[in-house]
Amino acid sequence: MSHPGATASDRHKVVIIGSGFGGLNAAKALKRTDVDIKLIARTTHHLFQPLLYQVATGIISEGEIAPPTRLILRKQRNAQVLLGDVTHVDLERKMVDSVLLGHTYRTPYDTLILAAGAGQSYFGNDHFAEWAPGMKTIDDALELRARILGAFEQAERSSDPERRRKLLTFVVVGAGPTGVEMAGQIQELADQTLKGSFRHIDPTEAHVILLDAAPAVLPPMGPKLGRKAQDRLEKMGVEIQLNAMVTDVDRNGITVKDQDGTSRRIESACKVWSAGVAASPLGKDLAAQSETEVDRAGRVKVNPDLSIPGHPNVFVVGDMASVEGVPGMAQGAIQGAKYVAKIVHNEVKAREHGNMPKPREPFKYFDKGSMATVSKYNAVAQVGKLEFGGFLAWLAWLGLHLIYLVGFKTKIATLLSWAVTFLGRQRGQLTITEQQAYARTRIEELEEIAASVQQEEKAAS
Repeated sequence: MSHPGATASDRHKVVIIGSGFGGLNAAKALKRTDVDIKLIARTTHHLFQPLLYQVATGIISEGEIAPPTRLILRKQRNAQVLLGDVTHVDLERKMVDSVLLGHTYRTPYDTLILAAGAGQSYFGNDHFAEWAPGMKTIDDALELRARILGAFEQAERSSDPERRRKLLTFVVVGAGPTGVEMAGQIQELADQTLKGSFRHIDPTEAHVILLDAAPAVLPPMGPKLGRKAQDRLEKMGVEIQLNAMVTDVDRNGITVKDQDGTSRRIESACKVWSAGVAASPLGKDLAAQSETEVDRAGRVKVNPDLSIPGHPNVFVVGDMASVEGVPGMAQGAIQGAKYVAKIVHNEVKAREHGNMPKPREPFKYFDKGSMATVSKYNAVAQVGKLEFGGFLAWLAWLGLHLIYLVGFKTKIATLLSWAVTFLGRQRGQLTITEQQAYARTRIEELEEIAASVQQEEKAAS
């Protein structure tokens, strides 16, 4: 069915897919442009993904990094927020199909901006997700928080030394920024926040392992900063295992293949996956209808103006776009979104005056650097050719992330949560529920039951 529009239909129609950094910034940048915007996303919130690990380890609440998109754009009269999972883009008819609760809606567009982001990649082993959740959504973070804290709770009730050892062994797969941050916070959670709060176990005996198939920690940030991060983590007690490829994951642990070809087993009840990303499948949908190509991660190879070949009115930004020299980070999505919005604004304005739009200048990315926090008061940062670590880098990391949080209330709430955690040992978000820990398994079981029922009905008919 077509979606009933809440705005005038005679103006230039811009459809934006995704409410992340790319989608939200594109919509906000078009605030003063004479267009009708429909932003379609599968969630009702704008997720500040770089801080998901802090939700998973009890530092901040999910609401502090996921304000409602509808409220953010409430005062922008030319924007309408629509909930739905976009399943198909019809380039020929200029239509977007999205699904909500079993109903399919068709939304027409004149200009399309795809900013659907990326999900977790298990490199063809999607069944790993059941036992090693990723770090891409609020659901992932809440599930991991329940699993991490739940492991300590189960260990407290166990009288079997082997089982306690398995429960208190935490494995983080992937030594990129997310993996480094996650491993450091699990170690601090055990050593500081939970210390002395159990009677049968000593949380400080928790064993945190950070492993990666790569030969270094934080490879994109270079050997100097990677070494600084590794040294800090090892000083905290985190065990670093490099050149170690995960070949299997199950309920009780993981199987690892080392560089010499030998396989070994790590017994662990709680695993975290942060080893890779895969772009939205909408990229392949575009490639099937045009001359567009996608890379191995499913990212769309765009033109210099971020449009796709043969369709100058369709743009791809953020993690979905494959642009040389532009990393899959928030800054790339933000700058790409603002660049595309400027093109749309200029071309709509030119047509209003009966003029031909000016030729598009190619997108130029300004690298503002990259940062990763390792522990309390310690981070690593790379700004241009300048590389530094320690307390100064940690302060820079705090300031940068605070700036990019959306909304004054969100910034204040996050700042207070940080003060509680970093000036002391407490964490304000340690509540867990059984539903958070096991919802993924229950949903999969329901899907299997529904599929079997459908097969039985087809067989009977």
